[in-house]
Amino acid sequence: MVFWVPLIAYAAVILLTALSFARQPAPRRLVDLARALLRYINLFPVGLMGLWGALGHIVFPAQSAAAIGWATSPFQTEVGLANLGMGLAGVIAAFWRDWGFRAAVAVMMAGFLGGAGINHMVEIAKTGNLAAGNAGPILYTDLLTPLLLVILLALTYRSDRAARP
Repeated sequence: MVFWVPLIAYAAVILLTALSFARQPAPRRLVDLARALLRYINLFPVGLMGLWGALGHIVFPAQSAAAIGWATSPFQTEVGLANLGMGLAGVIAAFWRDWGFRAAVAVMMAGFLGGAGINHMVEIAKTGNLAAGNAGPILYTDLLTPLLLVILLALTYRSDRAARP
């Protein structure tokens, strides 16, 4: 599962963004595409994967630790609760188009996921840990998700901030 969930999440992002963008009236603008991508990245890689991570670390800690190539730890409950908060924030950000809220979610994801991605690379370099939960697709999504959120927020900054009263 740890191998496929990140791939499925990004496949859903691409599919739903394409459908959403295709249904928009002409003229279609880059900012419209950026908004659609932002919505679905918040919904799937941030929101639903965050909730999935919470479930794994809280309810199935031994399996989650094994998938990452680590020993089970009491800290997994805390990681799971952090995932729960981020997952809920991602789902809210998908449906509540407030630029500031989405920016806060992006900052949170940059700290958590970006840090996790860097930690995965350190683990690979230090220990050769190539477990699917450490060196598989999750490594790439840990780095890609916050980067995309920041880029998309930059692309939508002017139009979304100008729309506020």
